[in-house]
Amino acid sequence: MEDSSLELIRELTEASGISGYERQVREIIRKNLTGVAGIEQDGLGSIVCSRKGESETPKIMLAGHMDEVGFIVKLITDEGFLRFTTVGGWWGHVMLAQRVLVKSRAGDFTGVIGSKPPHILGEEERKKLQEPKDMYIDVGATSAEEVRSLGIRPGDPVIPVCPFSVLGTGKTLMGKAFDDRIGCALMIDVIKGLVGRRHPNTVYAAGTVQEEVGLRGARTSSWVVEPDVGLTMEIAVAGDLPGIKKEEAQARLGKGPVILMQDGSMIPNLKLRDLFIDTAEELEIPYQLDVMEKGGTDSGAIHLHRRGVPSLVIGVPARHIHSHAGIIHREDYDHALELVKEAVVRLDAATVAGLTE
Repeated sequence: MEDSSLELIRELTEASGISGYERQVREIIRKNLTGVAGIEQDGLGSIVCSRKGESETPKIMLAGHMDEVGFIVKLITDEGFLRFTTVGGWWGHVMLAQRVLVKSRAGDFTGVIGSKPPHILGEEERKKLQEPKDMYIDVGATSAEEVRSLGIRPGDPVIPVCPFSVLGTGKTLMGKAFDDRIGCALMIDVIKGLVGRRHPNTVYAAGTVQEEVGLRGARTSSWVVEPDVGLTMEIAVAGDLPGIKKEEAQARLGKGPVILMQDGSMIPNLKLRDLFIDTAEELEIPYQLDVMEKGGTDSGAIHLHRRGVPSLVIGVPARHIHSHAGIIHREDYDHALELVKEAVVRLDAATVAGLTE
């Protein structure tokens, strides 16, 4: 039997879409929800898909950002190397010797991120963190003219390379851009899961742009939706790695989705948080609680729309985020999907009105 969710995750994670260049991801969302939901697009590029239930209101907004962290070509050196700038948060240690895809007007070209070889580094240089400004992308050219013959020019997006894989256990998945293609997959699957099911509201799936550089698409798409409740579909930082203390990151792979008690951009609506916890416990859906002290999510913009929107973040734990390769547990995805669907059908007009009483 075809695993539609697995194939959806595969397609989304292998798509190219750094901040500002999300078109390919947007078209995957459009393809999956055409005929299932009404579809519109805002002026910044976010896609908004609506599935009406028994009532036009309350409006429940599911947000998943389409953009991934990556790079942009900054300049081409005379020797044919690409200097670049980062898009989103990167740590130098995870960048060197990694393959990338440079997307030019003439096609896609593979390159590798490099820096000065260790053989010619002084002792003090060896101890320092290599910074992106000291790195370059090598596409195998020997001159600026050769680079230009490939159609590469400043402003071209550069995408991390990591083929999607089901790992040896059969339960874990590896790929790039799980932050936040997993959120995009969740909101698509939630909308599809509501087909043929009664729900006392209208549910909107918003694939937002430019989250990694300032929650920009969440702001504009909130004006399209005018939500009564905002639910951000995200990943969560997995803390089950060597050297990480439990007080730094509590989430563990395979232990269920994470209900964020706070992130760097928002404190959730407490009654909405409790509704998700109560729903999980009633249906015996495993879940985890955690706090993300740094960094923000689309909820940071959504919850400040107009007079304020009760909001919450649901995350699938992921290892190695903001690097070329992330790892998630499939059961965490499935349980997140079940939890969101079951909570959404409980959000009728009286329940939503009670969130702010």
